[in-house]
Amino acid sequence: MTHGMPEMTSLERTALYKSLGNPLRRRILEYLGRHGEANSTVLARELGESSGTTSYHLRKLAEQKLIEEIPEKSGGRERWWRSLPFSHTTPDPATMAPEEYAAVAELAHLKIEFDSVLYRRAHEEYRGPEGWAQIQRHGTWLTREELLAFMREYHALLDRFGHAREGAPEGARPVMMRFYALPEPVGEWSGEPTGA
Repeated sequence: MTHGMPEMTSLERTALYKSLGNPLRRRILEYLGRHGEANSTVLARELGESSGTTSYHLRKLAEQKLIEEIPEKSGGRERWWRSLPFSHTTPDPATMAPEEYAAVAELAHLKIEFDSVLYRRAHEEYRGPEGWAQIQRHGTWLTREELLAFMREYHALLDRFGHAREGAPEGARPVMMRFYALPEPVGEWSGEPTGA
């Protein structure tokens, strides 16, 4: 499932995973996510790269509809860019061609490293149940259909409470959220305490 984009082919998904796994492109996307907009000169200065290099990667990200040019700010060789809303759910790995599987596996390893840092930060920055950092761990029994219904409700909650950068109210901050759900092997579940 890819929101806001047509269904992708295996080749297109492979290119997307390779792009998202490229360290400089990830840094460009992170910068645009934090600051809203930039041009190649700004990115070159902030990321310690040449403007030619950042221009190349900006064009590649635009080809994949991850960012777009800001026409009202661009003129001549000066092109300004902003990120586009994007959500993608990876298909079943069993259906992937070998190159797509390799690209998604590499991207998964990068995400795990990044998420491990976030997990440690969440614990370090936890200031109780009323603070910005929230940690929740739960265990329960669900059917697969109930789990999928829960996922739909989870996405609906994000849509209901979340804001795009442009429409965020005063005091809003970017919040990194992660959700994992997986069944224990049959016969091995002993229960998981709830809360932090």
